[in-house]
Amino acid sequence: MSQLFSLKECSSTNDEISKFLLYENSDFTGLYTFNQTKGRGQYGNIWIPTAGKNLAYTLAVKTQNILCSDFIFNYYTAIIVRDFLAKLADHDVKIKWPNDIILKGKKIVGILIEKKKINQNNYFIIGAGINILQDQFDEISNAGSLLTQTGHAFDLEDFTLRLHEYLLEKLKNIPSDREILDRFNKNLFRKDEISVFEIEKERQNGIIRNADEKGELWIELENGMRSFYHKEVKLLY
Repeated sequence: MSQLFSLKECSSTNDEISKFLLYENSDFTGLYTFNQTKGRGQYGNIWIPTAGKNLAYTLAVKTQNILCSDFIFNYYTAIIVRDFLAKLADHDVKIKWPNDIILKGKKIVGILIEKKKINQNNYFIIGAGINILQDQFDEISNAGSLLTQTGHAFDLEDFTLRLHEYLLEKLKNIPSDREILDRFNKNLFRKDEISVFEIEKERQNGIIRNADEKGELWIELENGMRSFYHKEVKLLY
């Protein structure tokens, strides 16, 4: 059983969804708005979209339905969002480790997954900020939208309903850990390419080789292979 709710405006769908879970007993509960005022990204980063042009979407999933590890579930969530957008955009879409979605070199989706206990139930709270119709970004920004990257203006309501249905379908049929890890690495942004990284406030050249089941990213640097957790390394492209 699933439910999908909407708000004309809210501070953060990840925060607001708890109110809807108090009265629902669904395995999957979704909430969305096209006007989020205080969105949060990974590790406290701020994400504020343009009102009426982008989607803030959260899906609460009971953890009892998810048998894989938190890291693998994080990867799988990125994979299914990537797959959905790749079908719509008809273009190669990549995952920037650990779970940003990149279309033609620009970030169009940020994902934040939290675990919360609400009304005696444990949930994965999957939040996604998706740039859909925004057409103006800071000149030095690495952000884009479906509109800027494809030239196509998607209908916000239709997009949201299709995304929600797609995620439900895929989350009810989670493949093996091995398949998830293979698919994640197959679509990893800048894998096996020389890139510039910021490590301990210094710039270094390196090559992303793979992400592992522990949530670490392995990079081949000039002095050998090293693994990193998120925020220990920054990809500068």
